Amino acid sequence: MSYKKMNLQIMSIVFIIATLAIAFISIFYAISTGERGLSLQQLRELMVKKQIEARGVTDQRVLQAMLKVERHKFVPELSLSSAYEDHPLPIGYGQTISQPYIVALMTELCELDGTEKVLEIGTGSGYQTAILAKLCKKVYTIERFDELSIRAQSALSNLAIHNVEYAVGDGSCGWQSPLLFNRIIVTAAVPRPPEPLVVQLQEDGILVAPVGDEYSQTLIQYQKKGQELRHIEICGCRFVKLIGKYGFLPSE
Repeated sequence: MSYKKMNLQIMSIVFIIATLAIAFISIFYAISTGERGLSLQQLRELMVKKQIEARGVTDQRVLQAMLKVERHKFVPELSLSSAYEDHPLPIGYGQTISQPYIVALMTELCELDGTEKVLEIGTGSGYQTAILAKLCKKVYTIERFDELSIRAQSALSNLAIHNVEYAVGDGSCGWQSPLLFNRIIVTAAVPRPPEPLVVQLQEDGILVAPVGDEYSQTLIQYQKKGQELRHIEICGCRFVKLIGKYGFLPSE
């Protein structure tokens, strides 16, 4: 066999292998999205119908917000194919974007009518922030990591969401100025409701938080009545820990 002919055969084999590899990657991507050929809007609609409505979330304002806010704008590029699947995704710094169902459930538990000032502890990707901003008067959100806060601000600005005030610091210590909030939502696990947050929650206000340790947590809705916090246990859950003075210490 001539040298030229051998080269042609090798090139043909390489071409076939490359073609098969591209085809395999395309098929894998289609499977990984869960539904072949669907647009992002259709995937979002399926997310709301199958993951959220089907599991008992009934607040129509919450459902509409989940339909409108594009979750894929808040996940890392490597996770785009999983943006509308029902599980958390890593966003860096040991943090995650919560699964869509939990975001919807926690939002529904806040019982928003559009007039509230909401304090969010743990900005993270900004996805929960965006959902809240669609449903209340103003969101005040605190993030421990400066880089995550910057990313979230950019994502919300690109979606023309402007009724949000941002801060970087220890969220377990509450907002830096003495404001009272109608609602407080904690998007990381705490061993108990942090005292500064209880102080900043107005009378009859609602606080929603995952409470427990690293391995066993319960999502709880609290309502402030005088100096008492009445509570309803909702379901088991799993969040990263809130690191801070009134949360978990870094070594815990």
